[in-house]
Amino acid sequence: MTDGGEGSPAPLTLEIDAVVSGGEGLARRPDAPVVFVPRTAPGEVVEVEIVEGHRQWSRGKLLRIVTPSPSRRAPPCPHYAVCGGCQLQHLDYPAQTTAKTGIIADTLRRIGHIEIEPPEVIASPSEFEYRNRVTFVLRRKGNEVVGGLHGFQDPSRVIDLDRCPLAEPPINRVWTALRDAWGPGARLLPPGAELRLTLRSTLDGEVGLVIEGGRGNGDPETLIETVGGLAAIWRLNAAGEAAWYVGELSLQERWGSHTLELAGDAFLQVNRRVAGELEAYVLEQCGDVVGQRVIDAYCGFGLRALDLAWKGARVVGIDTEEHAISEAHGKAVESGATARFIAAPVEGALEHELPANLVLINPPRSGVDEKVLAGLVRKPPARVIYVSCDPATLARDLKRLGEKFQVSACRAYDMFPQTAHVETVVTLGR
Repeated sequence: MTDGGEGSPAPLTLEIDAVVSGGEGLARRPDAPVVFVPRTAPGEVVEVEIVEGHRQWSRGKLLRIVTPSPSRRAPPCPHYAVCGGCQLQHLDYPAQTTAKTGIIADTLRRIGHIEIEPPEVIASPSEFEYRNRVTFVLRRKGNEVVGGLHGFQDPSRVIDLDRCPLAEPPINRVWTALRDAWGPGARLLPPGAELRLTLRSTLDGEVGLVIEGGRGNGDPETLIETVGGLAAIWRLNAAGEAAWYVGELSLQERWGSHTLELAGDAFLQVNRRVAGELEAYVLEQCGDVVGQRVIDAYCGFGLRALDLAWKGARVVGIDTEEHAISEAHGKAVESGATARFIAAPVEGALEHELPANLVLINPPRSGVDEKVLAGLVRKPPARVIYVSCDPATLARDLKRLGEKFQVSACRAYDMFPQTAHVETVVTLGR
């Protein structure tokens, strides 16, 4: 590296080898740390400025594309250059799924020491307008209000957005109307320097709002009356519990063959069409479950557990979300399904329910608690199916489970186009 004058190092010219976890391009240099460069594509030659240096890696800021990739495109969203909500809009969609194939295989090898064929990534039917849940940030400074998503190069900044191209149309309609209706200083919303506003849409186009942060009440009744399509508002307290605020007590959602009553921030996958395809594959991987004992950990509304019970399994579903567990229990009683549901942390309840023929685990992004992994190793079922939204925590957990299990199948689903996230299903056998 040579001096570029005024004490600044000259730009580096690098070739990008791959897109890695987080969506950044990776460039390797002989006898020097690797460089991660956001918003780049494999095969590109780029000029970068090193903005963060460490012993084993550094991060570069893209200055100029010397040789662009054939997969590079103009980002469809006008805010992509500054918004941190997406990481891969500069790649055409086939290149995004190819990148995610490499991310999964590389992460499993590097962290989990698991060598597999790069898995197939099933594309989303829609690149955009697929998210049924979006969390916006509202920030106040005096009477100035900014509402949108965190910034790309400066996550402490909030980028003001009137719509997000990833959101289902009802969410964008309500978000635009909400911004118009909240008044000077967003006075109709609870006071506070910063709020998190989560909008969730149903298949029929109803939208619910969950408000996190702030103090006091604002004027939610006026919001419900003036914002078309907004059907319900909940408040999330410091303990993460959602309480009804105003509007409908719950929203009716149709999810595959099931009808749900959604309340608060109860979890469902954000991409309903891909979720249906993923679920069909998981049930296929379960195989013939007649007479088998099955545990569905992190079961949410218990839809998978109910499907397996209707196929003849004896199922136990475990989740901390009491509203979802109550819904699942009601459906089991109503249908006569051989399914039992427990509202408890998986790490406290799973081992008491073992042994089992099959255990399904679908944890949050942080992965599976060590107590859960230890229980599965001590009392191993014949098979485990692990559904993951983070390849890094998946690889970490599979490494631990490798004491008793080996990977028999792996397939991924692009639940989150335009971002670096991907949903992976791994089937493990003894």
